[in-house]
Amino acid sequence: MTTPTSTVRLYDDDADALMHGEQFPDRVTLLPAGPIGAGVGPGAFERIRILWGQDMLRDMLDGRYRAVICGVNDEDNSHGIIAQLVDLIQTSQWTARGVSSFAKMFQESVSIHAARDREPYVLKYDLDSLLILALLRPKGRDHFSLEDLSRGFSTVVKMLRGRRERTPVASVSFLNARANRLLGPDGKEPSFETVLRTMYQSGFRGDVYPAPAAWRSGKIGVFPYYPFPEGLEQMRKGSS
Repeated sequence: MTTPTSTVRLYDDDADALMHGEQFPDRVTLLPAGPIGAGVGPGAFERIRILWGQDMLRDMLDGRYRAVICGVNDEDNSHGIIAQLVDLIQTSQWTARGVSSFAKMFQESVSIHAARDREPYVLKYDLDSLLILALLRPKGRDHFSLEDLSRGFSTVVKMLRGRRERTPVASVSFLNARANRLLGPDGKEPSFETVLRTMYQSGFRGDVYPAPAAWRSGKIGVFPYYPFPEGLEQMRKGSS
């Protein structure tokens, strides 16, 4: 019998020696969320999975998800992921301009007939092979707030409950967005942890794709799931 080695060779030939992470600006340091197998059992799916390093658009086009959550506004969505999805998915009958026109029509309608309703609303764009659940940015604002995100995801969770044909589902992180920014009470972008906590407390248990800019955080350890391990909170409090 051969004795297993303590390390695993990742690449063929001598590629392991060539692929030093320090030479790549876009990278993350992925930490285990706990002992291997510890997440198996009751409650194992009561987590948000974080897709570090994965290409969200490519995964959508490959059919890995049945629904995706993102933002939409009633002015211009040409720079958002929703425009890329409707343009690239072959079964889509939507266009980027049509997405914005529908959002504007809906926004104008609710301002007349349901002005007292709480925002944001969630619009459905059916691309046949993919359902887009888009949080509509409140009228007159150039960004989403954390309260918008909380209420929007609470609505999304209701729209997903008992609808197996709408899962698996993934969401953008709403950070580093060009078309539909997310800002905290201080006027700055919140942390990724704050976004995950907001989604989780709203009942969301799908997958989340970090913003591409987050891939440049190689010096900071990240986890593949939320809630994060209890050890992180102990470290914050000064415990070893």
